[in-house]
Amino acid sequence: MPAAAPRVIVTRPAREAAHWVTQLGAHGIEAVALPLIAIGPCTDAAMQQALDAARANVCTYRALMFVSGNAVAYFFEPNHPVALDFHALEATKIRAWAPGPGTARALEQAGMPPNAIDGPAPDAPQFDSEALWRQVAPQVRPGDRVLIVRGRSATPQGARESPQGNGREWLAQQIEARGGQVEFVVAYQRGAPRFTAQEVALAQQAAHDGSVWLLSSSEAVAHLAEALPGQHWGAAQALATHPRIAEAARAAGFGTVRECRPALEDVVASIESAA
Repeated sequence: MPAAAPRVIVTRPAREAAHWVTQLGAHGIEAVALPLIAIGPCTDAAMQQALDAARANVCTYRALMFVSGNAVAYFFEPNHPVALDFHALEATKIRAWAPGPGTARALEQAGMPPNAIDGPAPDAPQFDSEALWRQVAPQVRPGDRVLIVRGRSATPQGARESPQGNGREWLAQQIEARGGQVEFVVAYQRGAPRFTAQEVALAQQAAHDGSVWLLSSSEAVAHLAEALPGQHWGAAQALATHPRIAEAARAAGFGTVRECRPALEDVVASIESAA
């Protein structure tokens, strides 16, 4: 009889973590959410004004690129109507760009017609800006305006964050090289979590009990190290969904670090292979 798959610690922000716990459970894998990034509305007044302006003028863009499901949720926040009739998208030809299936799913939940959403190919090695660009590059014409909806870090490091945000400069460069114009708007804020005593105990136990830490953000790895200073991670296992995240996990001291695509089926297969 095959050994049971190890327990998985899902570290995505709360909304996504709940979805992943459910999905992994449907595959018979025990999973528990321990969000390592806290998400909330952006509190900067100037950024809020810019966000409201983008919402009011959304029909002037060729495409809206959302960096995550949280970007979608806060851009289409119910108390701040967006001047866009989803059913008129075919006439306006506005596209919604998603770097991965989670963001695409959030767009559909917000009311965006599936045929107006573009994302990486299902078999792309990674779900990121580079994979997205391979699909959407032909859409961009000289003079087209593209809005990138993103978050910002609320940590001290965030004070040094560029207006574009980490990892988005490359995409902006590709759009501009084709004659397009890029604008950035901040829809939400990321911060470090505040662990309860129960969550601290969970993290300390999972550092040595064979649990697999599912890591999908380098920022989350940094938050974990800050939350448990002095914790030894040499006996801990990590499953990273991007090479840069794997590098951060190794630098944090994780004893075993494996990599896989961020698609559910790849994550499940990797976890089951560790049984």
